[in-house]
Amino acid sequence: IVSTNISYTYPIMQMNINSLKTVFSFIETGSIGNSVLGNNLSYIKIGNGEKEVFYNASFHSNEWITTPLLMKFIEQYLLAYVNNTTIFGFNARNLFNNVSLYVVPMVNPDGVNLVTGEYKPGSIEYLRAQNIAKNYPSIPFPSGWKANINGIDLNLQFPAGWEQARQIKFAQGFITPAPRDFVGDGPLVAPEALAVYNFTLSRNFELILAYHTQGKEIYWQFQNYATERARNIGIQFANASGYRLADVPFASSFAGYKDWFLQEYRRPGYTIEAGIGQNPLPISQFNEIYQDNLGILVLGM
Repeated sequence: IVSTNISYTYPIMQMNINSLKTVFSFIETGSIGNSVLGNNLSYIKIGNGEKEVFYNASFHSNEWITTPLLMKFIEQYLLAYVNNTTIFGFNARNLFNNVSLYVVPMVNPDGVNLVTGEYKPGSIEYLRAQNIAKNYPSIPFPSGWKANINGIDLNLQFPAGWEQARQIKFAQGFITPAPRDFVGDGPLVAPEALAVYNFTLSRNFELILAYHTQGKEIYWQFQNYATERARNIGIQFANASGYRLADVPFASSFAGYKDWFLQEYRRPGYTIEAGIGQNPLPISQFNEIYQDNLGILVLGM
């Protein structure tokens, strides 16, 4: 169902979610909110266990390859469940019965549509972003676009050192809406970030994974909130993927979703920087990214 060799736009994802729901009618699908342009922030729930975990992707527009990563994983997991086989050595039915997995595969649909070419040059949406990008001519457009369509970086929107993030990013020159690194006028002013925040508060997640690109690194800590258990899980992830368990560079170490989750819950939360190279990573890297991350996605449950 999920194509892994094309530019993965929001309409393609919606089509895939509908197809998955048709084939695997027992999954739960819905929306946690809407983007600036009114696109649904779709979620998929698999399993009915007491333990709840949450995976998300494409907070950043030009990191869209993380969306088909989660979508392909969902498809493979569902196939393993139906056929009563294993995934990464784990019995899929045991996972399904013990864990409720929630996935929001595309946190930033407007931005993804911009970078993948769904919004054509000359369209209202494209011109809206281009107008913002003109103030930052050193950032390639649209390939360098990470923000939501209003020019707010969604992973700098959470109330976990937001003031520090603002200080750092303002010092770097990102003082107005921008293709990346603008923190917004306050935490949670972007509807996409607020939707993820409210969704998290409404559930009881024991672990979260936030998928980004690139660097083949796993960020696990924020202000010493993460516990020794979180570090041990991170070591398992590193061993399964070949990625490096690392500390976040200081200039990027505030106001992210993972940061807020750690601060709020003191439970394991990870930013996974998948793949290597310059964003947006080419879709030709998909198979390698999928193989590297399959273990993390299963062990996270």
